[in-house]
Amino acid sequence: MKQALTKTEFQFPGQTNLYKGKVRDVYSIGDKLVMVATDRISAFDVVLPKGIPYKGQMLNQIAAKFLDATADIVPNWKMATPDPMVTVGIRCEGFPVEMIVRGYLCGSAWRTYKSGVREICGVKIPEGMKENQQFPTPIITPTTKAAQGLHDEDISKEEILAQGLVSAEDYALLEKYTMALFLRGSEMAAKRGLILVDTKYEFGKYDGEIYLIDEIHTPDSSRYFYAEGYQERFEKGEEQKQLSKEFVRIWLMDNGFQGKAGQTVPEMTDEIVEGISERYIELYENIVGEKFIKEDISNIEARIEKNISDYLKTV
Repeated sequence: MKQALTKTEFQFPGQTNLYKGKVRDVYSIGDKLVMVATDRISAFDVVLPKGIPYKGQMLNQIAAKFLDATADIVPNWKMATPDPMVTVGIRCEGFPVEMIVRGYLCGSAWRTYKSGVREICGVKIPEGMKENQQFPTPIITPTTKAAQGLHDEDISKEEILAQGLVSAEDYALLEKYTMALFLRGSEMAAKRGLILVDTKYEFGKYDGEIYLIDEIHTPDSSRYFYAEGYQERFEKGEEQKQLSKEFVRIWLMDNGFQGKAGQTVPEMTDEIVEGISERYIELYENIVGEKFIKEDISNIEARIEKNISDYLKTV
């Protein structure tokens, strides 16, 4: 079985903290963050027991490309990618909310709608909509940014402002940036024969200015449909052909796992792991429009440590 990076324990000069997220290990060094995209994979807020070879490289490289392609809209935290699995950037003070933007009624929003609810995060949804139908205009449905191990919760703009989580002035900018980023992402997806269905953005502040942080437009944080055949499938009420991590969730649900108490993650055989890795490569090549070049993974940790160390010596 190919090697996968599931944990790191580096010690760099000037390092003050190591935060381990679901799939990223983030090192604080001075006023910089060194974010290592591991090969861990999560679903239903649970980190699965095996890593997926090349997944970290794919997600890091997709995010880097989209950060570069949207830097004219809003400044972002990225400074450099010294390794295919690493991004070094500015350490920002993150806002305690995530900006979810939806162009189509699907996923959790559809499940909520189907139950009879006609307002999501304070946004009124028209009557008579069908699954995977495009909204008249994209909607923003924010969530709280929960601590590790806890679930993010839906929240309205009004609640965010009332609780003082974000100032009215800053929130207006977050909305503006979110819509502009989604428009740019949608335009880029259309050129690849894709529809950007929904996605999330995270923002922070540095020196009083709002920055885009974390990953953007990756299949872990976004849902894409294939544009070809979308209308026909929609009219027939058929499932859409999509590019996202949804296939992993479906496999888990088919095997009786949705992250609930008492449930056990199904066995991740080498065949299953290899299949997920191949699907991620397909996602990468469709979203980016370039062939995925596999890096040498014979000794991932040593490679990453050397590349980060060499970069830190230059700044």
